[in-house]
Formats: sequence, structure tokens, C-alpha cells
Amino acid sequence: MVRWFIGAQVRLAGLRERVVEERGATAVEYAIMLAFIAAVIVVAVAFLGQATNSQFEKVTFDPP
Repeated sequence: MVRWFIGAQVRLAGLRERVVEERGATAVEYAIMLAFIAAVIVVAVAFLGQATNSQFEKVTFDPP
């Protein structure tokens, strides 16, 4: 029982070190940020495209 308790403490100490340790952004974090930015751009373009399209549908051309 004591061996299990000590093993659990060692694992928790290792986990704490990994959580507290801050060495900067990794490639995975950059990929997540890039995916988020791309999603925002896609949503913005889709919204602006629909708004612009509705404005152009109102335009009529009457030849002289």
C-alpha cells in the first residue's frame, strides 16, 4: 500500500512539473491558433459574401 502511495505521489509531482513548466508555444499550439484564425476568416467571408450579394441583387440596369 505504501509503495502505491509513493508511486502516486511521484506521478503527481511529474504531472505538476509539466503543467507549471512554460517553455513557449509548440507547433501544436500554433496549429490550433492557425485553425481558429482560418475558421474566423471563413465565417467572415461567408457573412460578407451574403451581405454583398444581397446588395448587388437590388441593382437594376435599364438601358437608355
